[in-house]
Amino acid sequence: MTIVPSATAIAALKVAAGVGNWSDDPAVLAPRLVDWRGAFHGAAELLLLPRCVEQVAAIVRAAAQYRFGLVPQGGNTGLVGGGIPAAEGGTVLLGLNRMDRIRHVDAAGLTLTAEAGAILSNVHDAARAADCEFPLSLGAKGSATIGGLVSTNAGGVQVLRHGTMRALVAGVEAVLPDGSVLHQLTGLAKDNSGYDIKQLLIGGEGTLGVVTAVALRLVPAPAHRAIAWVGLRSPQAALALLARLRRASGGQVESFELLPDAGLQLVLQHLPGHRAPLAGTHPWHVLVELAGPANLDGVLAEGLGEAIAAGDIDDATIAASVAQGQALWRIREELPEAERRDGPAAHHDISVPVAAMPDFAEAATARVKAAFPGARVLAFGHLGDGNLHFNVRAPDSPDAEAWLGARHDEIAVLVYDLVTAAGGSISAEHGIGVLKRAELARLGDPAKLAAMRAIKAAIDPLGIMNPGKLL
Repeated sequence: MTIVPSATAIAALKVAAGVGNWSDDPAVLAPRLVDWRGAFHGAAELLLLPRCVEQVAAIVRAAAQYRFGLVPQGGNTGLVGGGIPAAEGGTVLLGLNRMDRIRHVDAAGLTLTAEAGAILSNVHDAARAADCEFPLSLGAKGSATIGGLVSTNAGGVQVLRHGTMRALVAGVEAVLPDGSVLHQLTGLAKDNSGYDIKQLLIGGEGTLGVVTAVALRLVPAPAHRAIAWVGLRSPQAALALLARLRRASGGQVESFELLPDAGLQLVLQHLPGHRAPLAGTHPWHVLVELAGPANLDGVLAEGLGEAIAAGDIDDATIAASVAQGQALWRIREELPEAERRDGPAAHHDISVPVAAMPDFAEAATARVKAAFPGARVLAFGHLGDGNLHFNVRAPDSPDAEAWLGARHDEIAVLVYDLVTAAGGSISAEHGIGVLKRAELARLGDPAKLAAMRAIKAAIDPLGIMNPGKLL
């Protein structure tokens, strides 16, 4: 149980952080106390901004001594309230943004060591400078931090080939709740010396410790990329196309994004500078990217041609330049912003088995529309790894906010019940945070939840690490 920090505790925290590494200015704290969607608002009287792992360790030791909660925060791009303090206060923000160095790039060993506050796009640049690539990307790459991506086990658009952060983290440096420092940055490919503690921290949402640096796995920079936009009639046809292109390319499909025509139309309507990639109207669209050795354009063209001849797809265009490929990707990456501009929606980041995803997308959409007349469903996402962003939008009317507010919780219950019945997960890549905590308790595997609670109690017996999140 945490307590409201006393004046003595606040003073001790400031000393631990070091001169110039804290702020109690309300204007500085304000943007950090609300998530980017404006859904979660918190309260805190102090922001700590350490510059090194030693300062983080001193901060955690002070927090343990005075028994108050710490809320780690990176780029504040989360979607489930995991990095926002509780509205009633009683916790202190721990910002890792000043710990943003790229410590080391090992091109021979294909690893890169970055501090928790390093911005994802900067990690991409450092890897490319060594003729390598860090194969995880997402729309918030210009502000999301490595520590946040680790803590939420982020996914993105390349998971079907390279995996989530769990597969891309070779080592971790972290401060545990007693103030001790976990030194596991060597990035050994083989280490059978007991429990893999770093895997508890990956996806732990800051509830078991503070990640301060990470050794990331790199891949050789691909010699060639081929990108195409495809129009087709159904999600089932999209899944058949994925299988075809995987066979044709020898497994070099790196991204395979599915979106309905309604999603494309939102981007065209609300965001200037875009144009429809194909002529005519297509019920569904796919953005596919292959990465590897040369001549992938030919592989992609042949595979798409065969799919058209077989009647699996209706039309397609292959990017003829880097700029054209980037333009296609911007449509997908900016879809969430276009949806936000269009009006309120209930967002559900879920996953189901890949083979079940096409049927689930259609069946769940029909169930939600039948249960909530007027609802508009926007289902899009990463078909190759089964991750679907299943967003239920309010009717296009002046009282859209009120309509959604009155039904939001009921919609979530129905969607998550459908996901669970399909053998899926209520959180694919955004985490649990505060938003899904009650649903995890309701639908989670009882044995798994009991083990998670036992681990939390053993590692953080004082409950000081990001209290109120996940469990």
